[in-house]
Amino acid sequence: MFTSDFIIRLLGAVVFCIAGVFLGVTLGNMARLSPWASILSVDLYAVVFGLLGALFGLILTPMFTTKPYRLLRRYLVRVSAQRLVAAMIGLIVGLIIAALLSFPLSLLPSPFNNILPFFCVLLFAYLGVTIFTMRQDDLFTIISSFRRTNQNVPDSSDGSGWGASRTILLDTSVIIDGRIADIARTGFLPGTIVIPRFVLNELQYIADSADNLRRQRGRRGMEVLSQLQKDPSITVRLSDIDVEGVRDVDDKLVILARQMRCPILTNDFNLNRIAELQGVTVLNVNELTNAVKSVLLPGELLSVRIIQEGKELEQGVGYLDDGTMVVVENGRHYLNQEINVSVTKVLQTAAGRMIFARPEDES
Repeated sequence: MFTSDFIIRLLGAVVFCIAGVFLGVTLGNMARLSPWASILSVDLYAVVFGLLGALFGLILTPMFTTKPYRLLRRYLVRVSAQRLVAAMIGLIVGLIIAALLSFPLSLLPSPFNNILPFFCVLLFAYLGVTIFTMRQDDLFTIISSFRRTNQNVPDSSDGSGWGASRTILLDTSVIIDGRIADIARTGFLPGTIVIPRFVLNELQYIADSADNLRRQRGRRGMEVLSQLQKDPSITVRLSDIDVEGVRDVDDKLVILARQMRCPILTNDFNLNRIAELQGVTVLNVNELTNAVKSVLLPGELLSVRIIQEGKELEQGVGYLDDGTMVVVENGRHYLNQEINVSVTKVLQTAAGRMIFARPEDES
């Protein structure tokens, strides 16, 4: 099957060959009329320049056809839709202003009437694109407010429709973790959840891994994505947007989040630190989990089931519903029993929260 590059090269070779033939005929006729007439015939001129034109078209046509198109396409893929729309609006506004100013400028004496309108178009087109892209957030805020006013939609201050235009990027680790599905169903993640194609590719690579544990984790991530897409209350979008020149998925996510001006949802510690250093907002699932755990004070009573022995003598260990570990003094005697305990100390560690307690009847 012929590629687009090959077809473009052939078309360029044909076009430049024809142009070379005409140029060769012209130069041949000029050479015959010259007092230093060459021994070469007009036909030979045409053949030589035609072959040179075909060679030129075959080699150089992609330089000013397909390659500029691909560069432009890569740039447009990296640019967010909001920035692109703002640039187009700015260009239109700049051209309108330039058109209004071109008429009085054309009345100036020569050569200003020919030069100044052209420079006016260039100047205001550039200013329009630059100013509107710099203030794109303000522009879309005004447009959204105007649309809500016309459609009689309540303002977001009353709580309805808040965050509808928000975009959140998902990391591979948080998809594999699985808690994202439950969090999204609660409504605490408003807006659109965007999953870039390179994140999906990494997830698929993990699901196809030879290691059994990695393969199970990857498949669990695929199931979580399927649940998110099937839930009508959650907006999930797979995006083909990519970052050229970067191979690491975490680096791509950080760059993409900066370009789209949106947060990254993750539970990866390293990605969390890298993103924060570069000024990108991070939503960490582990931090959310620790934040919503129940707050207990020494002396409070709670019910816990002792499921194993502790590290120290006579200790028993149980867990609350949110996964918080409860270390019970003299709890070894109550293995596989649910008892009431009194909190003695609450310890916050990097791994989470740990509660120390003793049986209620020993308090």
